[in-house]
Amino acid sequence: MGRRDELAEAGVRLLARDGIRALTHRAVDVEAGLPAGSTTYYARTRRELTGLVVAHITEQLASDLRELSIPASLEDATAVQIASAFLDEIARREDAQAARFALLFELRGDDELRGPLTAADPVRFALIDTARAILDAIGVADLQEAAVDMVGLIDALLLYRTAGAGPVDPTRVLTAYLTGLRRVGSPPA
Repeated sequence: MGRRDELAEAGVRLLARDGIRALTHRAVDVEAGLPAGSTTYYARTRRELTGLVVAHITEQLASDLRELSIPASLEDATAVQIASAFLDEIARREDAQAARFALLFELRGDDELRGPLTAADPVRFALIDTARAILDAIGVADLQEAAVDMVGLIDALLLYRTAGAGPVDPTRVLTAYLTGLRRVGSPPA
């Protein structure tokens, strides 16, 4: 792990633990166990420091996504298992997800920094393509809208898990979603 990654990881931990106001150059230096001024060498302003953390979170998600493989044909239960396993994988980076959600709210007025955390990011397009591949493999007809909805659903499940907002069973929710897609896409009986 390079110095930039060390600093970004320290920033992620600070954001997750202490909130957005804790993200300062000095605090990142301390969190990373580096001499004072180290963070400033890589990110001169607080905005650049925030951008460093945002880029790190996005790169981690892209890396997790590249490791995912979708077969050409799936049963619904297998599709749910794949989606649940991916949710588990990205949820394992709990600090990164907590930081991401905090930044989504904090950066509402900054489209440039917020963009990589939202639907405007190429990683989000890759997530939608992955959802589309899962849905295509089980034979869902309206792939584009359903894929966007599936990514939103997984993101909501991730928020609930990361925030400890309440007990939600991702397998049950994803199964209900896919079952609902089948009913909507099926011809009337």
